[in-house]
Amino acid sequence: MNRTSLLLPYFRHNADKCLAAADNAELIQKKLLTQLITKAKNTVWGKHHRFDTIKSYTDFRKMVPVTGYDILRPYVMRMIAGEKNVLWRGKTVRFAQSSGTADGKSKFIPITVDALAGCHFKGAQYSLALYLKQHPDSRIFDGKSFILGGSYANELNLQNTRAKVGDLSATLIDCINPLVNLVRVPSKKVALMADWHQKLPALVKASAFENITNISGVPSWFLKVINEVLAYTGQDNIHKVWKNLEVFFHGGIAFTPYKSEYEAITDTTRMRYWENYNASEGFFAAQADPDDQAMLLMTDIGVFYEFIPTGSPSAEPIPVWEVEAGKKYALIITACNGLWRYPIGDVVKVESLNPVKITIAGRTKSYINAFGEEVMVHNTDAALTAACTECGCAAKDYTVAPVYTHANTKGCHQWLIEFAEKPADLAQFAAILDKALQNENSDYQAKRAGNIFLGPLKVDIARQGLFDDWLESTGKLGGQRKVPRLSNDRTLIEAMLKFNN
Repeated sequence: MNRTSLLLPYFRHNADKCLAAADNAELIQKKLLTQLITKAKNTVWGKHHRFDTIKSYTDFRKMVPVTGYDILRPYVMRMIAGEKNVLWRGKTVRFAQSSGTADGKSKFIPITVDALAGCHFKGAQYSLALYLKQHPDSRIFDGKSFILGGSYANELNLQNTRAKVGDLSATLIDCINPLVNLVRVPSKKVALMADWHQKLPALVKASAFENITNISGVPSWFLKVINEVLAYTGQDNIHKVWKNLEVFFHGGIAFTPYKSEYEAITDTTRMRYWENYNASEGFFAAQADPDDQAMLLMTDIGVFYEFIPTGSPSAEPIPVWEVEAGKKYALIITACNGLWRYPIGDVVKVESLNPVKITIAGRTKSYINAFGEEVMVHNTDAALTAACTECGCAAKDYTVAPVYTHANTKGCHQWLIEFAEKPADLAQFAAILDKALQNENSDYQAKRAGNIFLGPLKVDIARQGLFDDWLESTGKLGGQRKVPRLSNDRTLIEAMLKFNN
């Protein structure tokens, strides 16, 4: 019996609902904003910002400032301590730990009941529905899903509280519909293990002999799992192990730098890839067309979007119905998790309108502009992919930082790359990479012109396992953790270089 075909009408309905909301973004988003304000008007935040007087988006923009996490942290800590009706209605007991604040502390993002059901799970369901709409021949429900998640490990010493704090994926797995557990691996016990050294072999044993039809997770970490499964089973292609594997739902980091490695260990005629834009703060977008890498912005899943044009940090945010195609924006969200006009730290590029489709251009704090070059992650990802293709090599992970100008030397960029397959000629590879980055970023090209202002980039080879060792030293080794790609100073790369020696 083809179980997938029986479920197709339900998912086709959901796909059509998602697409209809995207086609009516202004109407849906204005209605959603009213709902969010109404539901939170009796919270501490709502009373302070006089939500009862807000009647329109214009009122909302006047009454509520753009609010960074430094302002929200005290409110969130009150929620973790058990206080109710603070940033969102009711009591919140689940929080996602996320890195990346200016003071180096972790962020704790509320995972409210409304956000869990109406955003995270609904977004995942929409993504699957969009996939099935494009691939009605799918047999995805005739086997099992392999979902790679994190754990509840956190840096808080929680006492006298019911709060559960950890990776977002841990909460999603912990709260997933029990029926889904019948068609999912690994078990919840294995999925939530905190020690990656114990977890990795447990994941392999739990999945190696199952009928896996789809996998979900971060590309870098799933690649590690797949390679371990291949070693465990003595195979060289994952389709010899999981014969019915058809799709990888991926997100968290760009897939492009890992594409060649996946192609080397899969049957490329049978493998599909479907990108999601999901974060601790919410599920925002998903791929809707296999031939279009841009993702459909989901407008009816409890998130109101605003956008600040890059290069204009003092500019007023604009709503989704005022964005322009081809432009990049810092993303601001207001959501049913109690984040109000909150900059999530991502830069997106609006690829098309009606409906709005986006790609992730990078992080607002993950860039290099030491010399006015404004290099972002999508530039370095694309350049590295091009250089690896031309040189016949493959990169596993990388980070980049500036080398500052001194009296007798020009500044440049330093790349630290862990290769799966090293280039035959490192100097030639570095030259090709430098040219590729110039092709991707006109500001970098201008600074490199004539080799006068900015010197050619240099590449250092990271030993095998370097980035894992560094992540482990920070307490962040695991299925949802990522290596910082770009830094505008040398703090991170200097620490990594010490591990490399």
